[in-house]
Amino acid sequence: MIAVCLTLPLLGATLPKAAPEEVGISAQRLQRVRALMQRYIDGREIAGAVTLIARKGRVAHLEAQGVMDLETRQPLKTDAIFRLASMTKPVTSLAVMMLHEEGRFLLNDPVSKFLPEFKNPRVAVANAPNERATGGFRTVPAEREITIRHLLTHTAGLASGTGGPTLELSRSLAPFRKPESSMAEYVQALAKLPLNFQPGTAWEYGPATDVLGRLVEVLSGQSLDQFFRERIFQPLGMNDTHFYLPDSQLPRLASAYEKKDGTLAKLTATGPATRGGKFYMGAGGLAGTAEDYLRFCQMLLNGGILDGKRLVSRKTVELMTANHIGRIPMWQETLQGYRFGLGFRVREHTGESALLGSNGSYGWGGAYGTFFWNDPKEQMVGIMMIQLLPYAHLNLRPEFQNAATAAIID
Repeated sequence: MIAVCLTLPLLGATLPKAAPEEVGISAQRLQRVRALMQRYIDGREIAGAVTLIARKGRVAHLEAQGVMDLETRQPLKTDAIFRLASMTKPVTSLAVMMLHEEGRFLLNDPVSKFLPEFKNPRVAVANAPNERATGGFRTVPAEREITIRHLLTHTAGLASGTGGPTLELSRSLAPFRKPESSMAEYVQALAKLPLNFQPGTAWEYGPATDVLGRLVEVLSGQSLDQFFRERIFQPLGMNDTHFYLPDSQLPRLASAYEKKDGTLAKLTATGPATRGGKFYMGAGGLAGTAEDYLRFCQMLLNGGILDGKRLVSRKTVELMTANHIGRIPMWQETLQGYRFGLGFRVREHTGESALLGSNGSYGWGGAYGTFFWNDPKEQMVGIMMIQLLPYAHLNLRPEFQNAATAAIID
């Protein structure tokens, strides 16, 4: 068992530090977070974890447990870099809303106004409704255009690798998703595929945020990487967050694993180790530290500002964290009690969620098990970084959220 624990003072923390009780959190109860992570490490379910909890703008808990790599047994440190995967999506969504504030578009504008390849989409209709992914399909004209709001809320119906009539067709996009590819090529190929459903009629997780990343490029005249760097990462001081890591930061990249035949097996070719790539996915691809991502989260919790640098207005954050899908059902069990905003899940019904926390809290996670949430009512941020793909067989995310929230005493 190897664990590295940072107690006060929290060296290198990017926000002010506080003893847990100073921000209304029990230090004794926070030990449950540590015990939870250690249980999964000792059970050989994960190699290591970094957990971070902040409240009222100050860091009350930052801890690294386990190892960077099971072969070298190098202890995990709090400045370890993790593949963020879909935790890239909220960053892309913020970039889109920064351009929205500049008057570049309205949310209900058709995306074809800026990306003409999406003009006149067609919709796949399953021949056998009970076998959407395997029964074949015919196509019909879309009843409406895909809007930018549809993309932000995953209601556009784009061909998806997660299911639907176009499941097999979506695999044809693989050659366009390589470091040497461009988002322009990928999005053009995606636009040629039929939709899984009529835009705005269902919620289905897929590549919509990739299209938003391309939209940022077209509207700004910059690559998504340049926009992120100049407009988000540099102002927020997120110096350890990249699509492709510099050589100097590669030693801090935690190894990723899968559970195979009862043991953890290292995954290879999982990025972002490839240098010089130009494929900047809006839906995934970033890597960074827990403390870097905290700065992004705290900016949102502050209403769009951090350390005197405003990225968006308070009203934009309010719009992003509102329910934009009404009563459209969300198919993931872990989203019960939640609706969807502009880039985040947003809790609407605490009882249905069966999780500790508050209505109005919002957040998202990544394919390697990374996870965050903001709770505006409690002025709280929770971040967990692990590297396990797939991770859904574990209950670690909700258990971490419960343990962290249960530590609130004031």
